Amino acid sequence: MSDFQLKFYTNFIKEDRYMYLLKGLGNTLIITLFAVVIGVVLGFLVAIIRSTYAKTGRLKLLNALCGIYLTVIRGTPMMIQLMIMFYVVFVSSNNKILVAVIAFGINSGAYVAEIVRSGIMSIDQGQFEAGRSLGFSYPQTMWYIIMPQAFKNVLPALANEFIVLLKETSICGYIGLMDLTRGGDIIRSRTYEAFMPLIAVAIIYLIMVVGLTALVGKLERRLRASER
Repeated sequence: MSDFQLKFYTNFIKEDRYMYLLKGLGNTLIITLFAVVIGVVLGFLVAIIRSTYAKTGRLKLLNALCGIYLTVIRGTPMMIQLMIMFYVVFVSSNNKILVAVIAFGINSGAYVAEIVRSGIMSIDQGQFEAGRSLGFSYPQTMWYIIMPQAFKNVLPALANEFIVLLKETSICGYIGLMDLTRGGDIIRSRTYEAFMPLIAVAIIYLIMVVGLTALVGKLERRLRASER
């Protein structure tokens, strides 16, 4: 058995250590998926509130609350937010995955909100006026005319945010949660060999990011084709 094969066996096959990576990968994907859902819903709501205030002057109180939310979330590190959620807000909860999903979802929502708001504000005011002239209410104009155009404009930025979110989940180990990075670190602590487990973790992240980028690229091409 060559030196490479021996190290591979020791790091991944012996005592089924590869299961640390599989279990961590599963948790990473669960956290990312549900955090994306929360981030998109929260981000779109905040973006609509802030853009409505900017264009009409309505929803002043909600806009102020959204401004505070954005300032706090974007002004503090994700790691600190995660630890506050786990050690302060949900101190009595033993569901670490749920805590991570909420923390990452709230954090992602702040960045999605600004991305979507910039997309809404980039749409010409004439589009709003055209919608109103057709008899649409402001919410109908926003939903049927503005949001589809804004979504196409901000899709690359949204995809980048989701990629960042996927990679940010690597800090889940700070609350003792078994994520992909934590799984690689556990293997390293058992074998005292850092190279293979960390390289394996990096390759898995890279594959996921490349795959997500390819899917977004395909979606962009379909959206452009639908405009013709």
